[in-house]
Amino acid sequence: MSTTADKPKGATFLIAFVCGMAAFMEVLDTSVANVSLGHIAGTLAASRDEATWVLTSYLVANAIILPMTGWLSDTLGRKRYYLGSMALFTLASVACGMSTSLPMLIVCRVIQGLAGGALQPVSQAILADSFPPEKRGSALAVYGMAVIAGPAIGPTLGGWLTDNFSWHWIFLINAPLGLLLITLAGGLVKDSPEQKAIQAQRRSSTFTVDYLGFALIAIGMGALQIMLDKGQQEDWLHSGFIQALLLITVVSLIMLVWRELRHPHPIVNLRLLGNANFALANVIMIGIGLVMLGATLLLPQMMQTLLGYSSLSAGIVMSPAALMTVMMMPIAGRLAGKVDARILCSVGLICLSSAMLLLTQIDLSISQNQLMLLRMFQMSGMAFLFIPINSVAYAQIPRSEIGSATAIINLTRNIGGGIGISLVTTYLARSTQTQQAQMVEHISVLDPVYQSAMQSLSSLGSDIAAQAVIAGEVARQAGLLAFIDDFYLLAILSMCMLPVLWMTRPVKPGSAPPPGAH
Repeated sequence: MSTTADKPKGATFLIAFVCGMAAFMEVLDTSVANVSLGHIAGTLAASRDEATWVLTSYLVANAIILPMTGWLSDTLGRKRYYLGSMALFTLASVACGMSTSLPMLIVCRVIQGLAGGALQPVSQAILADSFPPEKRGSALAVYGMAVIAGPAIGPTLGGWLTDNFSWHWIFLINAPLGLLLITLAGGLVKDSPEQKAIQAQRRSSTFTVDYLGFALIAIGMGALQIMLDKGQQEDWLHSGFIQALLLITVVSLIMLVWRELRHPHPIVNLRLLGNANFALANVIMIGIGLVMLGATLLLPQMMQTLLGYSSLSAGIVMSPAALMTVMMMPIAGRLAGKVDARILCSVGLICLSSAMLLLTQIDLSISQNQLMLLRMFQMSGMAFLFIPINSVAYAQIPRSEIGSATAIINLTRNIGGGIGISLVTTYLARSTQTQQAQMVEHISVLDPVYQSAMQSLSSLGSDIAAQAVIAGEVARQAGLLAFIDDFYLLAILSMCMLPVLWMTRPVKPGSAPPPGAH
């Protein structure tokens, strides 16, 4: 793909815009349906638990296709695969919006997930190929705005569309944007000479397709995503279903590693993890995905369950953080070309951890504005993580392997997000039970505080009503303490990434490896 030196400035900007918006469209669909599950279940005559497969099916399909995107991009041609994925994603979105039954919607979501899985890694590969190293930080800033803003805007947009129109529009809204991006990408994106050489080699008689690798990825990643998504609901290892999924995941992924390291044309080029910086960047990306998705899940849940916010009100609190990201990303992009990436990442991790620690000091009287500011502070740190860690990851990767590298690093971020959601959900449920049990132990009819509370509630007319009010308040306070425990956990995990970060080798700002460097 030609670099920006070969293109007019306007075309360069449009490539960054197309890649950013394609990623935004895909990321948005991972979160936009969350707040509409009740409406979907009611319309399609399904239970709430059955409707959660609308989310799970998309995530499973996404997890399966992500590690394959580098191989598919190199085999089919990056431009052809990118345009085909955008077209299929758009058509599947329209089909989701027109679904008349839950099975039809789930099938369409699987197709949407398979098509959408290509949009993030291929967008990154296009940016890495299209921009010279000194401008790559600014290009990734545009992309980063979309990836981080999508989950923040998704619940708000989904709630607004569902409340004012119907849940069908959370999918149909992709149609005009998809058509616009397909038109722009068709005229702007070109395959590089390296890409054309790889495609020619793949068409030769010596090229073999790793069908077993395909099967192992589908089985292993599918089982892992279902296990993470349904683990808390099924009580984890107390469930035979989860035990079976864990066994399938472990066996499939071990076989996958063994297979891919020996196959001459692997679906996932795991040999790239032999590069220390790339391997460590993937470890950090798992942590970033864990903390980012975990915090994004916890805050709206806390606002709705403990503070009485509607889904739209909770979304309004979360959305300004996306604007903060938009403002901070260009700054981070400019600094990425001048400052050691490890220093920028350290600033981001310290901000992220500090924001989590500040959330441990809240109480049930916290205002909407205070929550908004805390979320904005958290996301300002995230802006200094995304671009530098990608700079560290890709610095020593040959251009011919960019597609495989972006597939792996997007996969690890998604796995981290899945682990984060499962971890905070499970820890929240267990911590709530523990905190409530400990608080109940300290409630006694002989306690003067309890007696005073009962007396102040005497206007309710009966002791039973008064005790119900006290029990409700105990449950709220126990829930708050459980959320605080989760925020402490995320703060600790954020700081644990700092030593891993400084194990990476320094990357000269704005530098690039020579062609073919390993």
